[in-house]
Amino acid sequence: MQIAAHSTSRLLRAGQTGRCRSCGNRIDWYQRPDNRPIPPHPTAAATPDVPAACRRHTSNGIAYPHDDGSGWCRLPHAAQCPRPPASQHRVTSPRQTLLSRHLTVRSHRLIDTSALTPAPSTSSTLTETTSPDRPVVRILLTPYHAQEPVENMRSIAQTRQRHRCTRPSLDPPRPAERWTPLPVQPHHSHPALPGGTMAVHNLNHPPYGEQLRWRTRRCTTHTALSAADLPLADRQPLTPLLHTAHIHTQLPHPAPHQPNPR
Repeated sequence: MQIAAHSTSRLLRAGQTGRCRSCGNRIDWYQRPDNRPIPPHPTAAATPDVPAACRRHTSNGIAYPHDDGSGWCRLPHAAQCPRPPASQHRVTSPRQTLLSRHLTVRSHRLIDTSALTPAPSTSSTLTETTSPDRPVVRILLTPYHAQEPVENMRSIAQTRQRHRCTRPSLDPPRPAERWTPLPVQPHHSHPALPGGTMAVHNLNHPPYGEQLRWRTRRCTTHTALSAADLPLADRQPLTPLLHTAHIHTQLPHPAPHQPNPR
């Protein structure tokens, strides 16, 4: 497979599936026009059964926030998830309600067979020796909400053998821990949260080229944009109103160095 020259996404569509962390049901991964990820339900739904706010139209690997007039559309998984965010729109049409019940039954079966452990709620404070599993990372003066610790970030580029690169995206190794308290700022037109600061892993010190490579999740070997992306670059611009549970107010401190016994 190759990326078409006119494609608005660098992401290969083959195999872009996953499992919801909350309910364990299958989801597909797409990108929004602003490069934020979105997981639509794998199958299309009749447009009249879906509220206008939940309709998505996919084209060239991008999920647009509307339908294409064909009578069918995609909808975000959270609109049918058995454990959705409190602020998410819910689909209440009879056919979609029936599908939501099937997802609930499947989720309960996964939990009963120990195939799924629901993700626990995240605390807004940290202990002195721990780092957040989903930190706020600052690159190119923009705070991003990461989906995994910075140390675990791998390159998302496809190698010549059509496998995912195994090298870390922060290569060469990043500098020492750079946790910085920064004010919680609104995202675009969203209202600001009342006061306070957040703990941010600040990677804004290296040169521009290094930060750009880190933002695109590439290693030093696969910096060319001609290489396809296998998974999504699982980071998105921080939206305080949506990511409140992952905003930490206490600066973590690295664990004390353990000498190498010899």
